[in-house]
Amino acid sequence: MLHLIPKCQKPIYAFQKIADLILVRFIRRIYNYYFSDDKTFARTLTGLLGFVPANLPLYKLAFLHKSYAHGIRISQNNERLEYLGDAILGTIVAEYLFKKYPSQDEGFLTKMRSKIVKRKSLNDIADQMGLDVFLIQNGVDNVSHSMLGNALEALVGAVYLDVGYTRTRRFVIYKILRGYLNIHELETYDDNYKSQLLEWCQKTNKTVAYRVDSKFKFDNRDRFRVSVLIDEEEKASAEDFSKKSAEQLASKEALQIMGVFAEALEEG
Repeated sequence: MLHLIPKCQKPIYAFQKIADLILVRFIRRIYNYYFSDDKTFARTLTGLLGFVPANLPLYKLAFLHKSYAHGIRISQNNERLEYLGDAILGTIVAEYLFKKYPSQDEGFLTKMRSKIVKRKSLNDIADQMGLDVFLIQNGVDNVSHSMLGNALEALVGAVYLDVGYTRTRRFVIYKILRGYLNIHELETYDDNYKSQLLEWCQKTNKTVAYRVDSKFKFDNRDRFRVSVLIDEEEKASAEDFSKKSAEQLASKEALQIMGVFAEALEEG
């Protein structure tokens, strides 16, 4: 149809299409907030997001965990939104850090981004945001800590599809990063326990190795149990949904058992 419109009228036509779209989205937001059967959900989301959502089904999907979807034989769950949100969140955080620290090198920026977007951080942020309430409302009876971070990533994906990159960036920076993280504390916080343990072993002429004791299914996901060995002696073990994370937890436990944290505090 557009090729049949005279050239002089095409900009007007395009503007009219944009205006119609904005009007439709505005009407949807009014309907969702005041008249929808899900108006309570819409109002709660508004307080969380800072704006009234237009596409409510998208946000409901963001909190539909696969364990519940499988139980009632629904083909869709929040995993695709989680995938999208993970990519969007990583991009926004990278851009935010790049602009915030103009004189820092790539290594510092990479470590800071890792501290922010790692699974434990996202789980803790989602817990503070109260995302467990949305998961429970969507039929999840037992909300595990790992579900929270997944839901947060899915929420970011839903926001992006609903309002675009610019408003998603605003949501992530002002509602998540500045709302629930102390960026300046993260600058000096070292949570790479595996690296700390390796450094300590090098200083004390000890060997360190990791052993995968078991791999099993939990919450329909692979879970790993890992032990850390110092001079071939098992010092600690831990489990998590990735081998890398389990190694970090086991390293932290080993450092605590051997009193390395206490030594560091005394030296400081």
